[in-house]
Amino acid sequence: MSAAVSSSGLFRQPDFVRLWSVGLVVFVVRWLETLAVGVVIYRDTGSPLLVAMMTMLRMLPMALLGAVFGAIAERVDRRVALICTVVQMMLTSVALTALAYTGYLAVWHMAVASFLNGLSWAADNPVRRAMMGEAVGGERMARAMSADVASNNSSRMLGPTLGGTLLAVVGIEGASALCAALYLFALWAAIGVSPPARHPASTASFLARMAEGMAVVRRDRRLIATLLVTIIYNVFGWPFSSMIVVLGKDNFGLGPIGVGILSSTEGIGAFIGALSAALWAKPRQYGRVYCGGVILYLIALMVFAQVSNPIVGGLALLMTGVGGACFAAMQTTIVYLASPPEVRARVLGILSVCIGSAAIGFVQLGVIANIYGAVAASTFTGVAGLLAMALTWRWWKLI
Repeated sequence: MSAAVSSSGLFRQPDFVRLWSVGLVVFVVRWLETLAVGVVIYRDTGSPLLVAMMTMLRMLPMALLGAVFGAIAERVDRRVALICTVVQMMLTSVALTALAYTGYLAVWHMAVASFLNGLSWAADNPVRRAMMGEAVGGERMARAMSADVASNNSSRMLGPTLGGTLLAVVGIEGASALCAALYLFALWAAIGVSPPARHPASTASFLARMAEGMAVVRRDRRLIATLLVTIIYNVFGWPFSSMIVVLGKDNFGLGPIGVGILSSTEGIGAFIGALSAALWAKPRQYGRVYCGGVILYLIALMVFAQVSNPIVGGLALLMTGVGGACFAAMQTTIVYLASPPEVRARVLGILSVCIGSAAIGFVQLGVIANIYGAVAASTFTGVAGLLAMALTWRWWKLI
């Protein structure tokens, strides 16, 4: 893959476009499924905890296997690994569609599907995003990640609205069938990616290579600080997204279509945030954009939880989108640029483990919401997140 691509020419680089397209499909399906599954489970069970558990199961493979996938990614053809992950997600959607059409779909089926799709999500950083970095070169990585995050957040405008509409019109089976069809396009794009360049792989054992990646992180204060902020966001910030369905129904009295439209405002804000990061963020500002995005997200989620007016709520979600996008655009960029090329996949795998810490946050939030309600749970997690950022300032000020 070419290592040098002009900032204005990202989308003239075929491999970048194909990898970006795979990500776009995966993002659209992820948000579509998250809303559709959340609405169906809350409708059928009335349990905020079960709603949160579905997203927790998507995150669990990151926490358990992120570092493992990072080490494996150095020894396999990443193009083949990418194709396999897309096929696995497509087959999962086909299975859900069949179960829904035949009337056998149950909560545990959706739980298993969430975990299986989480396996593919855990491989995204050390496989697809590492390939994107090789396609565009380190000097264009921030713009490439901003473009990738922008597509993720554009999908958050489309995915929830589409999911809510499909649920209202044709049910969960229609939503799952569309997911399977979209994965066919992603598979076509993945097959067209050029085989990535091979870096000399360490001859050490599998466990030794994982330990080597951890040693690189321990020696770099910037990496430590970046991963620490990642954990704070994923434990105290992002799990709030699972409560949007619950708060939309309980606070605002919205149905599936209304909840989908409301959720889409977060995607609009995220698109704005990612675009702003791509156009104006300079390397010396990456840390401020990264940490500032987390703080903005935590403040805005508390506002959303406390209001009863859907317009004000939509504006608060808009700001969570801006903050989340600024965080996400800089997260992989900072880690990628700070990591030596020979261990980059392993460090990105460790990043996936830190992202997987969200599983703790989803369980925590779901349990509190089940006992005290979604408003109290969301407010608590926002306050706790801000307190965690304040207590760790001496580390993340280094980013």
